Amino acid sequence: MSLRYAILGLLARQPSSGYELTRKFDSSLRTAWHAQHSQIYPELAKLEAEGLAEIIKRGARGSKTYGLTESGHDALRHWLVEVAPDRSQRNESAVRLFLTQLMAPRERRLAFERDLAYVHQQTAELRLIKDQLAPDEPFAPQVELGLRTNAVLSAWLQEQADAATREGGDGPQ
Repeated sequence: MSLRYAILGLLARQPSSGYELTRKFDSSLRTAWHAQHSQIYPELAKLEAEGLAEIIKRGARGSKTYGLTESGHDALRHWLVEVAPDRSQRNESAVRLFLTQLMAPRERRLAFERDLAYVHQQTAELRLIKDQLAPDEPFAPQVELGLRTNAVLSAWLQEQADAATREGGDGPQ
């Protein structure tokens, strides 16, 4: 996924400053894409130079609020509807889960329990987000998807941790 389209999508939802976009990445897209100030601000400048975004308001201390132009909407729509997703993205968590089977049962259990704790934390955060959503929130289905995905992942991790516990032993496979 391109940072460019994530920013265009967030701007399509609501005009925002670079700071606000960073916060939105942290609160809504963090499980799919992480972006820092140092990445967002140069991308906003590129989007503006290409006519996909525009400054719609200037604020205190030089802050700029960006909005999407019609060309920006068209580019986002094109990417979402007409461009096939790049499904070759790297996912370190998936690689670790794949390779975990090479470890001794005790080590596998520890790895699965670590990931299980993380999924539980993410689920709690998603529930908080869900509880705070406005009734007309267009992204409510995505929050629900996150909760459902986490439920399946949590059950699988627990099964794997339990199997490693039953297998026991500390030696290599």
